[in-house]
Amino acid sequence: MKQNSSSKQVALVTGASSGIGKSIAIRLLHEGIHVIAAARRTEEMADLKERGAVIVSLDISKEESIVAAITEIESKYGVVDVLVNNAGFGLYGAVEDVSIADARYQFEVNLFGLARLTQLLLPGMREKGAGKIINITSIGGKIYTPLGAWYHASKHALEGWSDCLRLEVADKGIQVVVIEPGIIQTNFANVLSVNLRKHIRQSAYSDLTKTVADATDRYTEKKIGSPPEVIANVVAKAVNARRPKTRYAAGQYATMTIFIRKWFGDRIYDKMVMTMLK
Repeated sequence: MKQNSSSKQVALVTGASSGIGKSIAIRLLHEGIHVIAAARRTEEMADLKERGAVIVSLDISKEESIVAAITEIESKYGVVDVLVNNAGFGLYGAVEDVSIADARYQFEVNLFGLARLTQLLLPGMREKGAGKIINITSIGGKIYTPLGAWYHASKHALEGWSDCLRLEVADKGIQVVVIEPGIIQTNFANVLSVNLRKHIRQSAYSDLTKTVADATDRYTEKKIGSPPEVIANVVAKAVNARRPKTRYAAGQYATMTIFIRKWFGDRIYDKMVMTMLK
């Protein structure tokens, strides 16, 4: 395996074509880090290329794409010092309505794809005796919302997976960090609303589906949420820290929502969520 001969750290950021991923890539470039930006829509990363990032095509749901990307990266740039697992999406719909095939794809992107990517990069980090793996989960990995069963399940799984990995690699010089964004101003809410409205008429849960879709639109119209740069700043903080925290919650409602869920119990949290929707 080629060793990184540059004094610069090498960071791989997935899902870098928009939103949080693009903001992370820009911030790490500003920190003087050699950034490899990866996503399916490479045309959406032209601005990152102009800033100095290396652009790599990556479909996190396909084994052949993952292997090809890592082979290219390691042959040209050597060991990746920082892996930011950011690629993901939110599948919303009633448990009864969402097909198991769609649910599997949710896990393929939000868990299994990044897990495979991590597996392929770990040997290089172990050989070097250093590395940071930063997993962008969500406050959705600690809380829950109606119609978000499969999305929340994937994020809860990623939280547990990250904790286990942290213990396994601690004595290898590799650090694992979880970032839990709250409500962030990205295209996430728009996509969620559009997908929900496709199923309103056919669903036995049409009233609830419409309520969630309407609430999502209201949040978007009022521009509720923190800018993605908030998460990028936290990632940079973790990258630069000699001993970063195992977890960072950041963005609007992040710490408050986790606190309420943890200390007030399920019934109070249930009422709060449904009240906010209405």
